[in-house]
Amino acid sequence: MRILTLLLTITITLNTNLTDIVAQEPATSPVSEVVLATDVNWTPLNPARGDASPQAATLWGDRAGQQATGFVVKFVDGFSSPPHIHNITYRGVVIRGGVHNDDPQAEPMWMPVGSFWTQPAGEPHITTARGSTMAYIEIDQGPYLVMPTDEAFDTGESSVNVDASNIVWLGANSTTWIEASPNSQPTGEPQLAFLWGDPQSNQPNGTLVKLPDGFKGSIRGNGSHLRAVVIQGQAEYLSDRDTDEVILAPGSYFASQDNFSHRISTHGQTECIIYVRSVGKFDVVTQ
Repeated sequence: MRILTLLLTITITLNTNLTDIVAQEPATSPVSEVVLATDVNWTPLNPARGDASPQAATLWGDRAGQQATGFVVKFVDGFSSPPHIHNITYRGVVIRGGVHNDDPQAEPMWMPVGSFWTQPAGEPHITTARGSTMAYIEIDQGPYLVMPTDEAFDTGESSVNVDASNIVWLGANSTTWIEASPNSQPTGEPQLAFLWGDPQSNQPNGTLVKLPDGFKGSIRGNGSHLRAVVIQGQAEYLSDRDTDEVILAPGSYFASQDNFSHRISTHGQTECIIYVRSVGKFDVVTQ
């Protein structure tokens, strides 16, 4: 397996067609919601391994159910799983530490914060961690199961490992998803990296959003589900309906339905990277 340079769109072939995925997208209720990283409920990712299991916290959906789901997983330094498979394909984004996810015989290839990978259903692999590690994991259909390698199967999918240094970022001159106000202050422009799905269709897709230090603006949905997880840095967050600003640290989550604006600023800190799963298009608006 080798690190691939991220192109404009990486489309992952799944066992389930996109029409089914949209139907299984769990409803967001109320119209918007925020989950702080400090408020999540941690449980064993693989209860069969007891204390040796990584810990997981569901942000949306239900990883034991049939629907699409997003959750964060944390690993202790030096964690290494036995070879195993999963019944479904998943995607991952590194939030903290380093992740090696590959064939059991592969040489270590450590993916740092902001890296993206996919693990095809049925493919034997191991997952190891370097440092205190956290990652965001997403599935398009549950349940999420850990199974022995003697039950391996081949779906024809290929795994993808994208180091953060190989991600291709697009600015306002390259995508219509970024809107700059004529009155905005020059703080550096937001940038996007399309990870999976077809960003031109009204179907699920995944995108990284990079907001520069000093950014002030919003991430605005366009009529359907929008789900976002802070990957790096932190966001000062204020929704359309709230008057109290909250700080979203890495691993925090916000979501909405309809044409909803999530107001975000990044004052006095490093750039902020946010993973966004949307159905169709969303906009990053600079004030």
